[in-house]
Amino acid sequence: MKKTIITASLCIITSNLFAQTEKNIDLKPDQQSDQSVKKDNDKDFEQWIKENKVPNVGLGIIRNGKIEKIKVYGTLMKGNAAPENTLFNVASLTKPMTAIVVLKLVSAGKWNLDESLDKYWTDPDIAQDPRNKKLTTRIILSHQTGFPNWRSMNADGKLNFQFDPGTKYQYSGEGFEYLRRALEKKFNKTLNQLAEELIFRPLKMNDTSYIWNEKKDVIRFSEGYDKDGKMYETVKTETSNAADDLMTTVSDYSQFLISVMNGDGLSKKVFKDMKTSQVTTKQGKSFGLGFEIYDLGDGNIALSHSGADKGVQTLFVIIPKTKDGIVIFTNVDDGYKVYEKLLTEYLGNYGRKVIDIETK
Repeated sequence: MKKTIITASLCIITSNLFAQTEKNIDLKPDQQSDQSVKKDNDKDFEQWIKENKVPNVGLGIIRNGKIEKIKVYGTLMKGNAAPENTLFNVASLTKPMTAIVVLKLVSAGKWNLDESLDKYWTDPDIAQDPRNKKLTTRIILSHQTGFPNWRSMNADGKLNFQFDPGTKYQYSGEGFEYLRRALEKKFNKTLNQLAEELIFRPLKMNDTSYIWNEKKDVIRFSEGYDKDGKMYETVKTETSNAADDLMTTVSDYSQFLISVMNGDGLSKKVFKDMKTSQVTTKQGKSFGLGFEIYDLGDGNIALSHSGADKGVQTLFVIIPKTKDGIVIFTNVDDGYKVYEKLLTEYLGNYGRKVIDIETK
């Protein structure tokens, strides 16, 4: 059964999320250079997450377009130290992966950002609503479909329009799933197969998949927990979900983000559109195509996304101009407690600016 997303993107996180960080966090001065890397003390951080009851933290640091650090803190279920290649369910960090699959197809001239999707797919729930013809890939990737996050949130369990597509922002996993069905109809391939061809194999992301692999995944998987230490049942997806449940490692996802910052496989126009605001979500923040955009000032931006399910809290922030970035995976409901500490530690003023925008 599909899980209900607790928090689907950073924009949904409540305004006091970062303020909930534990008081014993030792924040670094704001004067820290944005380009410098802070060499954190792994032993101290291990102790910090133990005290704050965060079982696993996966950390990836990107500097000047290269992976500088990959580290997974904590232990796995059987008490063994979590390896560097620990597998995480990254919840809504799935969406940027799906977005890049689509944008690569657009760049190759095989898909159209602004074509109505009714040519390939129409959901039976909205077949009689003429507004289905307004649904385009651009509208979906920027969360302007008018759909709820999930149809299961409606009393009748059916998909519906809550406003006209393209008129305003509302985060929706249903939109991405709608897009997946259209893609799979046109190309006669699963989303996982398309991602394998366009992203996973070219980038040698051997530990990334939309689908659970029982033989491979069970040994290295970071099980999810609630804040009281109770383990959730593992979600083992058998079909691709465009919005949720991607399985990956910190290293694989960091490599993916480097490719994103480089614009690999994207035309200049598509790359520009991806980083351009399509709809404002709050002051200083908007959605582009599959990525949230933070206005850092002086014409500089950060691209970001977060994810949350039961026992999952994940986040990345990348700075295209400097090609710096951070990837944070955690496996507990309140894993967001580590965000402020790590953003300020590794992204300096840029990290602080993201936090300031989020907590306004």
